[in-house]
Amino acid sequence: MADHKKMALALAILCFLCGNAFLPSSASSDSFLQCLSTVIPSELVFTQSSSGFTSVLQSSVQNPKFITNTTVRPLFIVTASDVSHVQAAVRCGRTNGVRIRVRSGGHDYEGLSYRSVQPEVFAVLDLARLRGVHLSPGEGSAWVDAGTTLGELYYAVGTTNPGFLFPGGVCATVGVSGFVSGGGIGLMMRKYGVGGDNVLDAKIINANGDVLDRAAMGEDVFWAIRGGSGESFGVVVAWRLKLSPVPTTVTVVNNVRTLEQGAPDLLAKWESTILSPLNIPDLTTRVVLQGRVAIFQTLYLGRCTDLLDTVLNVFPELGMTSGDCNEMSWLRAMAFIYFGNTTTPVEVLLNRTNYVAGHYYKAKSDYVRRAVGSAGWSSLYQQWLSKNGNGKMVLEPHGGAVGGANTATASPYPHRRGVLFNIQYGSDWCCDANGTMAAAGLAWLDGIYGFMGPFVTSNPREAYANYRDLDLGKNVIGQDGLSSYWSGRVWAERYFMGNYRRLAAAKAMADPGDYFRNEQTIPPLPK
Repeated sequence: MADHKKMALALAILCFLCGNAFLPSSASSDSFLQCLSTVIPSELVFTQSSSGFTSVLQSSVQNPKFITNTTVRPLFIVTASDVSHVQAAVRCGRTNGVRIRVRSGGHDYEGLSYRSVQPEVFAVLDLARLRGVHLSPGEGSAWVDAGTTLGELYYAVGTTNPGFLFPGGVCATVGVSGFVSGGGIGLMMRKYGVGGDNVLDAKIINANGDVLDRAAMGEDVFWAIRGGSGESFGVVVAWRLKLSPVPTTVTVVNNVRTLEQGAPDLLAKWESTILSPLNIPDLTTRVVLQGRVAIFQTLYLGRCTDLLDTVLNVFPELGMTSGDCNEMSWLRAMAFIYFGNTTTPVEVLLNRTNYVAGHYYKAKSDYVRRAVGSAGWSSLYQQWLSKNGNGKMVLEPHGGAVGGANTATASPYPHRRGVLFNIQYGSDWCCDANGTMAAAGLAWLDGIYGFMGPFVTSNPREAYANYRDLDLGKNVIGQDGLSSYWSGRVWAERYFMGNYRRLAAAKAMADPGDYFRNEQTIPPLPK
C-alpha cells in the first residue's frame, strides 16, 4: 500500500479513534420499561430482544474491539430525541436500579459510553437523535445539541456564519459533547484555547432528572463539565459555544518528510519552535509519524504569502514553498485536514460514520515538556516506528492561548504552561480482538510507550482524558457503594493533575450518590 494511502487509513482509525450483562429481576426490568413508556415512544427504546438492538448499538461503535462476543452489553438503549426523554431515562433508571451510560459520537477510546468492563445493569442513552446547531449570521455564539458531531458543527458554522469558527479537533465524527467534556485539544487551540475554554453556558440533566443551566448548576459544576469528565456530573444536553472570528482565507499545508530526508532533525527543530515568540498563535503545525515518514500538517489563519514569511523566520528547515500551499475557507480546510484531499465535498462532514471495518485499535497518550532531541527521534524511528507500519504517533503542539491561560479561570484541562506537545500513540491491527495480531499490536504499543518514558512528563506521567486508557487504572467501589476518591487518584491525577480534588468536590455537589459512573468517572470527594 502506498505511504499516503497507509497514512490516510491510519488517520481515519486515529479518529475513532457482545455477551449479556448481569440482568436485574424481571420486575425491575419491567418497571424500568413501564416508567419510560409514560414519556418516551416505544420505537425509541430497544431491549436486547428487539430486532433493531444490535444495529442501534453498533451504529456509532468506532472500534470493533468492543463488539465481540465477550463485550458486556447494555440491557436497554434509549435513543432520545427530546430533552424530556433524557430526563425520563435518568429518573426511571435511578428509581429502578439501572445506571445510564451516555453516547454522543461513540469515540470513547475504551468504549465506556456503550459497554461495561464488568457485568453491570445499565442502559445506553444514545443522543444521536438529539442534535442540531442553533445560530444566527454574525453571532459570536451557538447553542449546540449534545448529539451533534464536530463535522455537523463545522458545516453549520461554515455555511451559516462563515466569518466565525469553533476551535475543535481534526476528526469530524467525534461528538461535540465528548470533545468538550474531555478538554478538547485541536489545531486552533494555540489561538483560541481548548474546546472547554470556549463554553459560555450549558444545559445539564442532574441525577434528579432536572434541567439546569449555568446559573442553576453553579460555577463549580459548570467549570467541571468543561473538560473534567463531563459524564461524571450528569447528562449535558446542550452547549452554548463561543465562536471566534476567522479570516475569509486560511492556508493548509502537508509537508511529507522521510527518515532519509532528515525527519529526526526536522522534529528536533519543530519542537524547539513551539514556545518561541516568533511562532505566532495563528500558525499551528502538528506532526503525524508512521513507519519512516513524518507529515508536518500546518494550518495558518491567513494567506500563503504571510504563512511563508512566518515559516521562513521560525522553521526554514522545513522547506515549505508556495507550491505546497492550499488556500481555502476555514470550512473547506477542516474537510481537507480530515479527508486528506481538496476534492471531497464539505457536505461529507455531515457523515457520522467513521468505522474502519476489521481494524482494531488501542491508544495511549503522553505530554512532553522538554525537547526529545534529534538523537531521541532517530532512535524512536529506528527501534520502533520503522518496525511497525500500522503504528503511529500524533504530536499536537501547545503554547499560545493554551499555555498562557489563567489556570484559575480556565477549564479543567491542566496540561498548559510549559507543555511543548501532546503525544497520541496508536496501534491498529486486523482482524481479531484477542489473537496473535492483537498481541503483536499491543506489545508494540507498550514497547514504544515504555521507550518514550525518559522523554515525557513524570510524577505524574501526564495523560489526556479524551484518549482514555484503562491501563492507567479503574475506579474501585467502596463499602459505602461509592467510587473511591483515593483509588481514583491513580488514574485521575494523570488526566487532571492538581484539578482532581476540585473535580471530586464538584462531583459531591452534583451527584453525591454517584449515579453517573463508569470505570473512569470522577468519584465524589469524601465528607
